[in-house]
Amino acid sequence: MIILLSIIIILGVAIFLFMQQSKFGKAPSGDRLEKIKASAHYKDGTFENLSYTPTLTGDGSYAKALWEFLFVKKERLRPVDSIPSVKTDLLHLDINANVLVWFGHSSYFMQIDGKRILVDPVFSGAASPVSFAVKSFNGTDIYTTDDIPEIDYLFISHDHWDHLDYETVVKLKSKVKTVICGLGVGEHFEYWGYDKDIIVEKDWNESASLGDGFSVHFTPERHFSGRTLRRNISVWTSFVLRTPTMQVFIGGDSGYDTHFSEIGKTFGSFDLVILENGQYDEKWANIHMMPHEVLQAAKELNGKRLFPVHSSKFTLANHAWDEPLKKITELNEVTKQSMITPMIGEPVNLSDTAQTFSKWWVGLE
Repeated sequence: MIILLSIIIILGVAIFLFMQQSKFGKAPSGDRLEKIKASAHYKDGTFENLSYTPTLTGDGSYAKALWEFLFVKKERLRPVDSIPSVKTDLLHLDINANVLVWFGHSSYFMQIDGKRILVDPVFSGAASPVSFAVKSFNGTDIYTTDDIPEIDYLFISHDHWDHLDYETVVKLKSKVKTVICGLGVGEHFEYWGYDKDIIVEKDWNESASLGDGFSVHFTPERHFSGRTLRRNISVWTSFVLRTPTMQVFIGGDSGYDTHFSEIGKTFGSFDLVILENGQYDEKWANIHMMPHEVLQAAKELNGKRLFPVHSSKFTLANHAWDEPLKKITELNEVTKQSMITPMIGEPVNLSDTAQTFSKWWVGLE
């Protein structure tokens, strides 16, 4: 018993010391914490979703879900083949071109009306606090921070490791003019050396003018946040980005709920809606959409074009690595939603609604 207790104590101390590293970020404090406490969505020390949102649905338990993830054999969770890509030179793009370039998962670059935008960049090769876990697929790491030009707006949807990558944002610090994030997430950036004056940090249903005809509105998602064992002390959010010529919905992780139809009613049509489609499971359908729900959400958002993301780079669920794109394209044969499915690095012309894309995942193992 003494030996077992000693092992538990040593393990606990080791975990505590490991979590003191800068990469874990910092909990909100001071004036930021006071603003958080005043939020209508903050109760009993944590932010809450608009609807009751248990992480697991049905009769599932965390222990069962973890056991299945770790020990139940699943097929094709990672591709055997290298993911195909092309490498667009972002440093020398025509500033007048409206273009999107995907980096896999939920990371992408956009250039719209002369502004350069980066969303949830993860270039470290892993979506976890340790480099050997949740590693990126072969072929998906063709971009590094050196390939990224000066960024006008860095959007961060929430502080999970597959969306807010410490190594990446620290390396990008000198290139970022403005950080746009949910309430509480700015604490991480200040802790990591970002100037607080460049951080635009808001709660749901708040807006900010960015100048030059650009504005952003912070809209709800159905998910959660947290880089440590403590959850939901910062906001997870989506964004309505308005530019002089376009309106784009930048979605973070979300389960399906009524917020999509409400956003659609409030803001009208979107030239492009970007929604997560991947790393889902019926057991956690409250916090990640299934492919048919992605198409439904795009419809409710009045999206002229849909870009499904959150796939093809990391394994965070028990489905085959290519299932998200296979399922949504099959379902869309009936739905007929205009949809973009670029390879990593392939330029998407945001001004060309007739642009077509190959089913690049077909035939890969």
